[in-house]
Amino acid sequence: MGWSMAVRYLSRSALALALTATLTASPAMADAKTTGFIRVDQVGFTPAESKHAYLLTSGAAVSFTVVDARGRTVLTGSPGADRGTWNTKYPHVYPIDVSALERPGSYRIKAGGLTSPEFRIAPAAQFAVPATKALTFFSAQRDGADVRPGELERRPSHRNDRAATVYEWPTFTGPDTDVISGELTKIGGRVDVEGGWFDAGDYLKFTHILAYVDTLMWAARRDGGPLAAGVTAEARHGLRWLDKMWDEKSRTLYIQVGIGAGNEEGTFAGDHDVWRLPEADDHDTGEGRQFIRNRPVFRAAAPGQKISPNLAGRTAAAFALASQVEPDRKAARDLLEKAASLYAMAKTTGVGQLTTSLPFAFYPESAWRDDMELGAAQLALAARRLGDHRAGAWLERAAHWAGEYLTHEAGGDTLNLYDVSALAHRDLILALRASGPRGLAVGEQDLIADLKAQLEIGVARATPDPFQAGADYAQFDAVPHTFGLAATARLYRSVSGDPSYDAFGTRQRGWAFGANPWGVSFMVGAGENAERCPHHQVANLKGRADGRHPMLTGAVVNGPNSADLFADGLGGHFDEMNHCPPDGVDRYEEFTGRGARYVDDVRSWQASEPADDFAAIALYALTLTSSP
Repeated sequence: MGWSMAVRYLSRSALALALTATLTASPAMADAKTTGFIRVDQVGFTPAESKHAYLLTSGAAVSFTVVDARGRTVLTGSPGADRGTWNTKYPHVYPIDVSALERPGSYRIKAGGLTSPEFRIAPAAQFAVPATKALTFFSAQRDGADVRPGELERRPSHRNDRAATVYEWPTFTGPDTDVISGELTKIGGRVDVEGGWFDAGDYLKFTHILAYVDTLMWAARRDGGPLAAGVTAEARHGLRWLDKMWDEKSRTLYIQVGIGAGNEEGTFAGDHDVWRLPEADDHDTGEGRQFIRNRPVFRAAAPGQKISPNLAGRTAAAFALASQVEPDRKAARDLLEKAASLYAMAKTTGVGQLTTSLPFAFYPESAWRDDMELGAAQLALAARRLGDHRAGAWLERAAHWAGEYLTHEAGGDTLNLYDVSALAHRDLILALRASGPRGLAVGEQDLIADLKAQLEIGVARATPDPFQAGADYAQFDAVPHTFGLAATARLYRSVSGDPSYDAFGTRQRGWAFGANPWGVSFMVGAGENAERCPHHQVANLKGRADGRHPMLTGAVVNGPNSADLFADGLGGHFDEMNHCPPDGVDRYEEFTGRGARYVDDVRSWQASEPADDFAAIALYALTLTSSP
């Protein structure tokens, strides 16, 4: 269990290769003059953006130069004031401002014998490149018959999901475990839940996650620049699965396919108990593998009964967003009706614990009014586009739930899987502006103020941090929170016209792409020194054991996490695992600091496991950045 996706999220609820061998494998090279590294966004900047790097060192600041691809010096300067200690080995972090550099091209920073990774200056459209990499990751995550071979040579998998049996919710042996007590109980006939995407490095599928991901994909399709058309095929793939999970006729929403662990009695195994390729599952006749071969499916509530509002809101949002961009008017109306029927099933009184996954500890969401705001805002926008008379009523609902969010849930989180209010606010503002003043529960200035307040949460963290990180990197999900802040800065600017947080958003994107203490780009294949050993079964079994060739392009990993989570080591390897890195050496250990650690190792579920929600928020942030 220690390696598994389950443990990653159970821990949530409870609150690389050689760096110094060669220039191409190293964030920086040091000589006797200065000991340290230069950390920089390895993807790059637009000409007009602020541009910052960091000198991580044990010594004093030294002057820097910037050289172009031909080695010619194009800029010189001195670092800024010491931003403070990272750890005992590297007690100084100096900011390097290269904002004066505006000419498109490829560059490196040099200081005291150190050389940074390469970065580019190019128009905003350059960010469509890493965004496209994120889409490549989703292609690799496809399940069912409609897979794309790609670099992992994927094959169709879990076709038995076409005739899955419905089971009662299992009983778990404790609140913080996915081990099941007793047997599973059948309660329904066969349903078709084939398709969708694997959730992470394992093969489970969740409506809660996929609805969030597909919502962001359709938002990218609607809001994006160069990437807009390319995202459609993948967004439709996700929506087809959501359409299967929502049985409109019986008013039943299915929420999960598969189980994480087996049962305490040992009579059956779960997904996390086996390290294998997914195409093997349909024909696995091993003892206790009945739920590997024929995966159980679970529903949110009995047919016709009200559904947890977080699920109803975000799943409706995915259909309604698709309706907004669907060119065929009849198909758009059908999508709107699916969204409306789902949204109407939300349970909004006596809510209690939300429904996300089984066990709930995998994804312990507590906020739901933001999902209701999001769903209603998307319904209002879709209805207005289609001339549907219900647009005004949905606008009122969206404003109501926005007001409830501001009263009960605001101030605790920023844009990520568990809080979608930033996107909901921006789109509600668009709907309000399209309809004109109406005296609703909230106005656009209330929503703009909360977007700003969310950015200020990040600014408050970034101000004292040596690398100006706006997310808490000693907790789970630092990287997706970071991309969420970058996206929020763009959303805020789009509705307020205020550029005050542009530089903050750029620094957050830079942190995720290498301007961090570890000097790692947390997207596979993006940058000179990117994540190389993701905790991902297909990538590990199909990839090269040395981890030198990116085999899961576009995957976004959790990134650094609490150092305490590594106190007992990484555990052993499954027999089937390729060791990555081959020697098992943690080459990033020296950069552990401020309670955070990052380990690039296939066993490192705490840090190196990718997930769909991580890639989706990166995709959306990059799409907004690439837009004109």
